[in-house]
Amino acid sequence: MSQGDRAWPVAAVVFDYGQTLVTFDYPRACLLQVLKEVAPWLGPYAPPPEWLLKNVLEPLEAGLADIDESEVDYFSHYQAGWQRVGQQVPAETLWRIMELEQACWARAVRPAPTAFATLRALRQRGYRLGIASNAPFPPELLHRQLALNGFSDLVDAVVFSSEIGKRKPAKELYVAALAKLQVEPGRALYIGDKPREDYHGPCRAGLDAIICTELTDAEPPPPIPFICKLSELLERLP
Repeated sequence: MSQGDRAWPVAAVVFDYGQTLVTFDYPRACLLQVLKEVAPWLGPYAPPPEWLLKNVLEPLEAGLADIDESEVDYFSHYQAGWQRVGQQVPAETLWRIMELEQACWARAVRPAPTAFATLRALRQRGYRLGIASNAPFPPELLHRQLALNGFSDLVDAVVFSSEIGKRKPAKELYVAALAKLQVEPGRALYIGDKPREDYHGPCRAGLDAIICTELTDAEPPPPIPFICKLSELLERLP
C-alpha cells in the first residue's frame, strides 16, 4: 500500500529497534569485567572469565538464530548455556549475572546518526511514535536500556517480542504496538531494516512499510521502498 492509496493520512510511525534506531558494539571488555566480578559467586573451581566468555556468553547469540515466530524463553536459554559447559549455577545467581551482562549491552548502544532528530521532528509534527521489535531478552531489562539511552521519552509505545511471545513477521507484534498507540493499521507506517520482518510482515498486517539502510547499507530487492537515512522520513511525511 502506498501513501497515495490511503483513505486517511498516516497518524503513527512504528520503528524496529536493533539495526534501525540503534546498533551495538560487542562489549567484550565490559563482559569480561562482569565475569571477573561474579567469579566468587561461581565457587572456587569456576573457569576463568575468558573461557566463560568464549564458551558461554558468545554462543548465546548464535543459539538464537533459528527462532521463528514463537519467542524463546530467554532465561531458560541462558541457563542452558551455562549448563551445557557443566556450570550448575543457582537460578537467582544466574539472573544477577544476566542483569549485569545486559547492562553491558545497554551501554554498548550506538544510536543511528539521525535517530533522535528524526523522532523529535516527527513528534513535533503530531505523529504518534512506537517501537515494535524482536528481542527475546527480559522486557524489564529492555525497557531499562531504552530509558538509559534516551528513547523512552521520545516514543508513545514500546512492545518487544518477549512481552507477547511472538516475533516478527507474526502479525501479533505489530498489532500490539498499534493497540497501544490507538491507531488502525491503515494509518500506520513501519520502519525497519529486514525485508521479511520489517516490510512483508507489517504489510500483511495492513501497515505501510519502508526499509531503512542507515545502519546496514543493505538495499532491499526491488520493488521494496527504502530510505538511506531515518531523516529522509521527514521528506516523505508532511
